[in-house]
Amino acid sequence: MPHSDREAEMNARRLRPSQKVALLGSVAAELGKRYGFPEIDMYLREFAIETPISFNDYNETDYARYTMMRGIDDATLIEMAQDLELPLPAGGAHLSPPSIWQNSQDFRLFISHIAEEKEKAMRLKDCLQPYAIAAFVAHEDIEPTQEWELEIRRALNAMDAFLSIHTRGFANSVWTQQEVGFAVARDVKIISLDMGELPDGFLSKHQALARRKRPAEEIAREVDIVLANDDRTYPRLAEAKQARNPVPKGFDKDVDDEIPF
Repeated sequence: MPHSDREAEMNARRLRPSQKVALLGSVAAELGKRYGFPEIDMYLREFAIETPISFNDYNETDYARYTMMRGIDDATLIEMAQDLELPLPAGGAHLSPPSIWQNSQDFRLFISHIAEEKEKAMRLKDCLQPYAIAAFVAHEDIEPTQEWELEIRRALNAMDAFLSIHTRGFANSVWTQQEVGFAVARDVKIISLDMGELPDGFLSKHQALARRKRPAEEIAREVDIVLANDDRTYPRLAEAKQARNPVPKGFDKDVDDEIPF
């Protein structure tokens, strides 16, 4: 991995205090299992961690733990865990949300689409906004200076729900299929929108929303209703709407009708 990409990924990682304590314990236990005191010293110094002269009465595991506890940062701890091939905290909690969601209390919806149909995804995103639903559209919401794959992973880790726009060619896209797999593995609410291609694979069991030549405003309203009637998404959506009070009722009449949908 190029240095700039690795640095960007390391800077994006954040651990909750409970995760950090647990991961620190796992790393220390692994070091104590593999190495003696001199080797532990050598290993920690490779990560710029200063080690004490005396081992005191610690065993190897406790020595590694208490030495690392003195101000080790999250990125270094994660890098050590990866080097030792230890599992990281589940759910991608060590990745911060993408920039579009970092200063917003809106409901987080990831929209999966093929590149050729980004205008449709952007149109739907605009129509969802009045419902306190902040949609992530990769081709619109990733700044040119930010690493592409990492920002998508951030959004997939932080999303509250997932919506897939099934235009022709969706099933043949490697990117969209990876995004679908991520959503299925996280077990988030999935909404499939049939726009010329029926959902297949894991999504075939989900009842797809039918386009039926409806405008984006109507689709957005139906998405809002679906999310409001699902136990997994209702609390977050209600919280987002309360924070955005008042939420406009009905359709957003000011949406640009020149954008195709």
